[in-house]
Amino acid sequence: MKILVACEESGTVRDAFRKLGHDAYSCDILPNASPYHIQGDVLEHLEDGWDLMIAHPPCTRLCNSGVMWLDRRNLWDDLKKAWQFFNSLKAANIDRICVENPIPHKYAREHIGKYTQLIQPWQFGHGETKATCLWLKNLPSLKPTNIVDGREQRLHKLPPSKDRARLRSITYQGIADAMAQQWGEEE
Repeated sequence: MKILVACEESGTVRDAFRKLGHDAYSCDILPNASPYHIQGDVLEHLEDGWDLMIAHPPCTRLCNSGVMWLDRRNLWDDLKKAWQFFNSLKAANIDRICVENPIPHKYAREHIGKYTQLIQPWQFGHGETKATCLWLKNLPSLKPTNIVDGREQRLHKLPPSKDRARLRSITYQGIADAMAQQWGEEE
């Protein structure tokens, strides 16, 4: 299959699909040294004949952890741009789509809708918590592959740094592998 992994700088999900023989590419405004990475605006590549897209749009203005800043810093215009971008990905003319984000706050939910599934890293071999919502189009819910003990919030506890946001955005390998194994079969 020809697969687009939108808004993924790390290449984790892209590489999980490539290991299984798929023609997978990541696309992000940030660079990645892989020849299978498209640096640029993903909206310009949505009509490139993809069979499946997994999208990781920025969550800063959409998720619960940032809701208090909307009013304090008057970020309502940023919120509107965020949900418009999210919905552009969700409505792309691609047969199968997964859009991934943390739990959205009520203002975001009014515009992006309710998620289809909520998953946790500990369901896929990582002893950590990080609630991740999936909005699915023509894809089955992910089935847990390796439920493990331990419920650490490692990413939540990361100290402030220039890399904190990037580190928090990397998909857990177990989740990437489950996506590739479970959604990588052509129907």
